[in-house]
Amino acid sequence: MPPGRGGWRAYTDAMPYRALYTLAMYLLTPVILYRLAVRGLRYREYLARWKERFGFFPDPGLTQPIWVHAVSMGEVNAAAPLIDALMRRHAGKPFVITTVTPTGSMRVEKLYGGRVFHVYLPYDLPASVRRFLDRVRPGLAVIMETEIWPNLFFACHDRQIPIVMANARLSERSLRGYGPVRPLARRAIRRAAHVAAQSQPDAERLARLGANRHRLSVAGNTKYDMQVPAGLDVEGARLRESWGNGRPVWIAASTHEGEEIAVLEAHARVLRRFPDALLLWSPRHPERFRQVAQLCRQFGFETATRSDDGAGRPGIQCFVGDTLGELLLFYAAADVAFVAGSLQPNIGGHNVLEPAALGKPVLVGPEMFNFEEVTATLEAADAIVRVHDAATLGDAVTRLFAHPTEARAIGGRALRVFLSEGGAVDRVMAIIDAVLEGATRPNGAAAPIPEASRG
Repeated sequence: MPPGRGGWRAYTDAMPYRALYTLAMYLLTPVILYRLAVRGLRYREYLARWKERFGFFPDPGLTQPIWVHAVSMGEVNAAAPLIDALMRRHAGKPFVITTVTPTGSMRVEKLYGGRVFHVYLPYDLPASVRRFLDRVRPGLAVIMETEIWPNLFFACHDRQIPIVMANARLSERSLRGYGPVRPLARRAIRRAAHVAAQSQPDAERLARLGANRHRLSVAGNTKYDMQVPAGLDVEGARLRESWGNGRPVWIAASTHEGEEIAVLEAHARVLRRFPDALLLWSPRHPERFRQVAQLCRQFGFETATRSDDGAGRPGIQCFVGDTLGELLLFYAAADVAFVAGSLQPNIGGHNVLEPAALGKPVLVGPEMFNFEEVTATLEAADAIVRVHDAATLGDAVTRLFAHPTEARAIGGRALRVFLSEGGAVDRVMAIIDAVLEGATRPNGAAAPIPEASRG
């Protein structure tokens, strides 16, 4: 397909890098499929709808839908306020939402059901991308976070499908990680109509990666615009009643396999001071649900699970939340929240704003590079507690249980930070409006981005 507005020079400059990248993707495809199959043995949903990952799915018959891509459940949650705003602004438009993981797919189904067309984003292979775009035919692509897939970005540019990267973030570590593919990433990100960064440091790193500074702005983090469901506090209190009123409860949320022993050791330390304490545990990946419950029992803890025991019962020491879409409820039922993915390298932490929005004191480990700016904002307000290992995690939980006034103060400061940082959705909406206006102009020139969203 011939190049679009970018011209032949930019197109041919990118060709050697793109050809090598595409060759590498084809060579890696058997490895990717093998990994998918292995995960599918533990969680069968990974094996379902595998043809979609190569762009094979029935044509939904949509006319220039607004397409939003969010990798997994966390990104879907971050995108939800923006998707809701887009649906209100463009009530007559069809919507397509893509994810990569089954948990993201399930979250889309729970939030939107039949109001949107959902499909997995295909692997970044030219033929797969072409089949996907031929069937979906989007009028706008909104890519959440920093999902830079070169073949997809080039294909959208060639078809004059404007791309807005929303809630874009890039840590220093991730920037270094681009390594040899950085020249291609630079050419790909410059195909975006606009990049809306979460923070000024994110914007600077995205510019260093290659984003066009004239199409780059700081819009803030849409996670601050999350709406807490009405009545969640009542549901959380009802869940606590099942465990016995007056018990101290802490949650280990979004844990990974390498952190599980540390959580168990931390809970053992907590129980020495508070024998009636309850660990509410929500593993990150569904394939770990059963194993986590088994680990709790192997440690000698009386354990119940959400799927087998419903709300649980008094006397249990661990309650494993082995369901999807209930993390906010579990946060609401806890006194103290440890947000995992932060005790071991290479993960970078998970969303600390969900417990902050509920006024819970938040604990995190040292590895929070994926949420660096949010964590720094909370730290500046003395609204988060850092731990480093099982011992410091257990001691921190124990201290907050022993000093509930201190715990409430930390949680209150976290809530104030959450409430003060909102507004990103409105700023991203203004950017999208300007991009859409530019796309409809005869010369394709982008409309000016409003001052409120500039970095």
